[in-house]
Amino acid sequence: MIETYAYARAGLLGNPSDGYYGKTISFVIRNFRARVLLYPSARLEIRPSKADTPVFESLDDLYETTRWRGYYGGIRLLQALIVRFMEYCRDQGIRLPHRNFTIEYDSNIPMRLGLGGSSAIITAGLRALCLYYGVQIPLHWQADLVWKTETLELGVPAGPQDRVIQVYEGLVYMDFSRELMEGRGYGHYERLDPALLPDMYVAYRTSLSEGTEVFHSNVRERWRQGDPQVVEAMATWAGFAERGRQALLERDYDTLDALINLNFDLRAQIYRISEGNLQMIETARRVGASSNFAGSGGAIVGSYRGEKMFGELVEAMRPLGVAVIRPQILP
Repeated sequence: MIETYAYARAGLLGNPSDGYYGKTISFVIRNFRARVLLYPSARLEIRPSKADTPVFESLDDLYETTRWRGYYGGIRLLQALIVRFMEYCRDQGIRLPHRNFTIEYDSNIPMRLGLGGSSAIITAGLRALCLYYGVQIPLHWQADLVWKTETLELGVPAGPQDRVIQVYEGLVYMDFSRELMEGRGYGHYERLDPALLPDMYVAYRTSLSEGTEVFHSNVRERWRQGDPQVVEAMATWAGFAERGRQALLERDYDTLDALINLNFDLRAQIYRISEGNLQMIETARRVGASSNFAGSGGAIVGSYRGEKMFGELVEAMRPLGVAVIRPQILP
């Protein structure tokens, strides 16, 4: 029995420039994980989890469940991963033995909140496949394989950031400059010491979510057409990540907080922000915490100063149906 894990993640700075040759800083949230089990079997089987089972208690249950977790479970993710894994091995001249298996998964990562729930399932699945077949894949190519599973196999619009941080774990500064991505196929990924971070929080909605497809809207098309507002915004976000890296190294938390807030403020100029998401951002700032989207909406991330502020943050978010946690970044 092979058991592997991958964790939720929060994008701290630079979002969403990773899909536009930008730069970002992210960290994993070990409070939430996807788990994959893989073991030998006579036939190759992908077992459904609760998220894949179309059985509901009532019409209301169907509605609430669908709005919360979306229309898809993890079977399609693992099936697409296996196809991509086989293609990678063939391209590398790796012969996989004829050994069937059963693969199953479960996840407690809140879905459709931009916390990397889908990519965590794929990342954990890739780790299990590598162990089962004895295949060693460099970390940067693991992240690329997970990314292409979603973008090329499943047609999901996404940047590479989630996959990089979930493969490398911890706290990572990422440079996805065009010359790197087009020249060698992957960016520059620098692990930073999580001890450099100030006290961090992640807050996420426990009510119905929108899903990342709503957030991304038409920005990619505008970028492809050279829209000056979007092109300049992507470069600015990348600059926030660069400056944030330096602020972390110098433990300049006032500058870091300013950058976190500016990251979201620029986002609000480019994207349509729902009232619920805006409420979370404004509520955090009212108690003195910094706040930025952790992903594509539905969850926010920022820093706080002291236990009193954290308690005020928890109390202020509760009426909104928003939970607040301290992210566990290291094992």
